[in-house]
Amino acid sequence: MNLISKLLPESNIKVDLDVTSKKRVFEQAGILFENTVQIARNKVFDSLFAREKLGSTGLGQGVAIPHGRIKGLHKAVAALVTMKEAIPFDAPDGQPVNIACILLVPDNATDKHLQILSELAQMLSDKHFREKILLSKNVAEISQLISEWKPHVSN
Repeated sequence: MNLISKLLPESNIKVDLDVTSKKRVFEQAGILFENTVQIARNKVFDSLFAREKLGSTGLGQGVAIPHGRIKGLHKAVAALVTMKEAIPFDAPDGQPVNIACILLVPDNATDKHLQILSELAQMLSDKHFREKILLSKNVAEISQLISEWKPHVSN
């Protein structure tokens, strides 16, 4: 099992999110986390927006990993959304984003936060994996893809 599958319940996976900007993605993430882990939507939005002001969390290749720290959160939690239409995200390659994995971590998370971000980046830089995610319109199938994904171990 990988780190991501432990943080990403099926209830936090949304397919074909109908949004037009990263701000709308953050708003939808706020609603989702408010409903699933009872974090006030404005706390989620403010945390993601503050982090984004430091620099885009768009990685390139149609992927973004917006993330933020939440005071009072006890453990990391994630959500994965695919967009109905790719949206601008100021990614380094200039490509619009169609997959966003939103990560919230406790205010004091450090090494664990970096491990999770690293694994997410590795997972979402796999072209075949991204294509499977985008082709699937089924939350259970996406959840299974994520849980079956194995990180590459370097020697």
